[in-house]
Amino acid sequence: MNKFKILIACLVLGSFGCAKEESENAITTQESESATTSSTLALDEGVTLKNLPFKFGAAVNVNHMKSRPEYRDLIIKEYSSLTAENAMKIGALHPAQDTYNFTDADYLVNFAIANGKRVHGHTLIWDSSLPAWIKNFQGDYPAWKKMFELHITTVVKHFKGRVASWDVINEAFDDSGNIQNTIWRQHLGPNYIDMAFIFAHRADPAAKLFINDYGHENGNSRREGIIAYVKALRAKKVPIDGIGMQFHTRYNRGTSSWTKAINETAATGLLVHISELDIAVNPEGVKGYVPTAERITQQAEAYKTIFKLYNAIPKAQQWGITTWNLTDNDSHLKSRPDYPLPFDANYQRKPAYQGILDGVK
Repeated sequence: MNKFKILIACLVLGSFGCAKEESENAITTQESESATTSSTLALDEGVTLKNLPFKFGAAVNVNHMKSRPEYRDLIIKEYSSLTAENAMKIGALHPAQDTYNFTDADYLVNFAIANGKRVHGHTLIWDSSLPAWIKNFQGDYPAWKKMFELHITTVVKHFKGRVASWDVINEAFDDSGNIQNTIWRQHLGPNYIDMAFIFAHRADPAAKLFINDYGHENGNSRREGIIAYVKALRAKKVPIDGIGMQFHTRYNRGTSSWTKAINETAATGLLVHISELDIAVNPEGVKGYVPTAERITQQAEAYKTIFKLYNAIPKAQQWGITTWNLTDNDSHLKSRPDYPLPFDANYQRKPAYQGILDGVK
């Protein structure tokens, strides 16, 4: 990597302001004028993250894709895999019992195919982002099972052959590693997880199927519970292919925590997807926080460490690493404020970008 020369520019001070954002997808004047505090990185423009030895992805906002040329251009240039940030969640895809709305999800999938990107579906079954009709659904066990199966089958068949993989089950476990008492468990029992994988596999036998959850790197209980449950699914021949580790982490979480999470998950022999990566530099949520050059460098080292650890697991198990959106200004953490992604508010590469490259040398 000697051909890369790093130029750390001066800190650009700014803030996002304190006005309340009208909605997640709103594009405001304040957003366009705000500046993320970060150091920027000058690199050979011929180098892109889409050429990493495994898929590098982002969870993307379809409204931004439609309205921001810079956003689309960055996706095309840097990423090899796309996940829908919100467009494939139940509330977006299935707003009423007899109504499906595939408009935004189809836009994303068609864009990905046109630009040679893989698509990872997120998510078939979750206890959040539920439409009112599911929350208020009346019926006995057979009625719930029929509704559950119909949703999964309809969605997966719609994208069959175009979506390579799915987060079939999202955030089903608690911090103790036990299955949460979600609306699905209340009406279908704990075997709803088994059923979801079976129905998804029937709808598209070629799609890779994942269980996705957070906190793998935060402690042992949740991770151990998930791994034990996945092993039990495999023993029952339930068609599960991989584990998604969200990795909403922080610059100072620690190498040992990341190492245990990645290596113990890889030890299952299943596909491993770091599915929602971002690395906070203001985990305490200090108001008006402006990161120092030292903190930005620490973030870059954290990216390097995580990518190095992931790159060391067997290649056949590497489904890829996906960040949760593209730039600091698109992050779900921006109002804290925080600056957790490899690109700043102006779509420029941060030192974290070089950290990623260094991690896969």
